[in-house]
Amino acid sequence: MNKIAFIGAGNMNRAIIAGLINNGFAPQNIIVSNPSPEKRLALAEEFGIHQTPDNLEAAQFAPTIVLGVKPHLIAGVCLQIRENLDISDKCFISIAAGCTMAQIQAALGGGQSVIRTMPNTPSQLGLGVTGIFASPEVSEAQRDIADEMMKAVGIVMWLDQEKQIDDIIAVSGSAPAYFFLFMEIMEQHAQTLGFSAEDSRKLVQQTALGAAQMVCQNDDSIGQLRENVTSKGGATQAALNQFYQGDLSQLVTKAMDAALQRSQEMAQNNG
Repeated sequence: MNKIAFIGAGNMNRAIIAGLINNGFAPQNIIVSNPSPEKRLALAEEFGIHQTPDNLEAAQFAPTIVLGVKPHLIAGVCLQIRENLDISDKCFISIAAGCTMAQIQAALGGGQSVIRTMPNTPSQLGLGVTGIFASPEVSEAQRDIADEMMKAVGIVMWLDQEKQIDDIIAVSGSAPAYFFLFMEIMEQHAQTLGFSAEDSRKLVQQTALGAAQMVCQNDDSIGQLRENVTSKGGATQAALNQFYQGDLSQLVTKAMDAALQRSQEMAQNNG
């Protein structure tokens, strides 16, 4: 893999840098830029990578440029790079929600290799899911770089259409928060049942971890796994009946659709 420049020193860029280095990528082939020194100096010290306050210096360093800044800043960053550097051989990889391929391409002057990715926060633990969509200008070699980069923090799903980026946000990008909310509610009620705050958290987090591992390590459908733990007329069935009566399925569907709609609105607002 060639050199990589990371514009921005936020949590996701940090996660990708950590994943790359943990997978054997040479730190001397990575540079990070950030206007404020604290985060970028911390990354340089921890991982042995190059650092600079200057986005142009970072972009000059590498043919692969990761745009890890807030969506409303991406156009400005791209315009600055385009106006000051020859970008004909460069590939731009965005990790921001709500900034479309057309918006990035316009800021770069059109006809540029651009890849949109949508990783989720478990990428910080190497357990992420990333949806990826590439513009037609992206070469196979550039696709391979993006694939290897994002596989360093989890699993990768290449998408056939850009609009599926919004679908990925609804299904996996925002979804850690769905599970956190469910776990939070369980944790709170465990305390009302008399468990300490510490024990409540342990019970909930270990149960969630175990359930997720059972899904990962079984060929059975998730529905079948649910049925396997549900005895007819038992305590689990009684609990599930409450979810059914409250129309949990409809509530989850509405929540995911709301995430999808908001991600589409964000893209329009950044246009």
